Amino acid sequence: MAVTETVLSPTPPGADQGLGSGRGRVLKSLLHNPLGLTGGILLAVVVLAGLLAPLLAPYSPTQVHFETPFQKPGTVGFLLGTDDLGRDIFSRLLYGIQASLKVGALSVALAVVIGTPLGLLAGYWRWLDGIISRLTDVTLAFPFLIIAVALAAISGPSLTNAAIALGIAQVPTMIRVVRGETLRIKESDFVLGAKTMDASGLRIIFSHVLPNAASAVIVQATVIMPVAVIGEALLSFLGLGIQPPTPSLGIMLSDAQQYIFRSPTAAIFPGLAIAAICLSFNLFGDALRDALDPTNTSRK
Repeated sequence: MAVTETVLSPTPPGADQGLGSGRGRVLKSLLHNPLGLTGGILLAVVVLAGLLAPLLAPYSPTQVHFETPFQKPGTVGFLLGTDDLGRDIFSRLLYGIQASLKVGALSVALAVVIGTPLGLLAGYWRWLDGIISRLTDVTLAFPFLIIAVALAAISGPSLTNAAIALGIAQVPTMIRVVRGETLRIKESDFVLGAKTMDASGLRIIFSHVLPNAASAVIVQATVIMPVAVIGEALLSFLGLGIQPPTPSLGIMLSDAQQYIFRSPTAAIFPGLAIAAICLSFNLFGDALRDALDPTNTSRK
């Protein structure tokens, strides 16, 4: 009697367990990271607060109540009190968060759109690397905020110009990150195999290098976002960003500084909002970096 033997192929090391896909593995890693989960929840709250500002705000952010200035938090009709003009701090805070997220998103988009292609080109072709890297090094020699302030001063104060200035100031950092990833990926076996099949450089970049460098771009975007939020607050505080009466966290801090002893909460609340935005992106970004790192996910 013949005995048939069934041989089961072993599970590949990189195969996903439980959730069954690369995305599922990343999600599982995020859910098992307490700090990342906390950052994700805080980030969701901040984003929803900004998106739903018109629905959540009880008053217009520019509506003044001259008869009720410097109201304390918890006053009937004013959850977080009022400022020197009697404007509702809670309403202005929601719209200020919305403005910060807009500037941050525009800055990130600009840095990604400009910095990613230049980083890919610099990392893949050595002759372009010399040109792009030298220009990047010269730009990085100047502090980020100095570049942002100079560009904002030249272009004029507005939300769009502040976002452009902050985005351009972050381009060199994005170039360095993408360049480093490209240098690492282009030595991989699948890229070398594509070269042996006479694939063009641009085809290799967009078909092989860019998809594998996308995780680094995403993580760097989470790093740029809080920097842009702080940069927007600084520019608005200096009068080079969003202009009154449009609400901004930086403008709220600037208005509150002269009344800091009479109404400290008018400065505390926008400061806490900036801290919450930055903390949420930093915590979530760190967790996302760990989740997308194959050396970490392969151990779980």
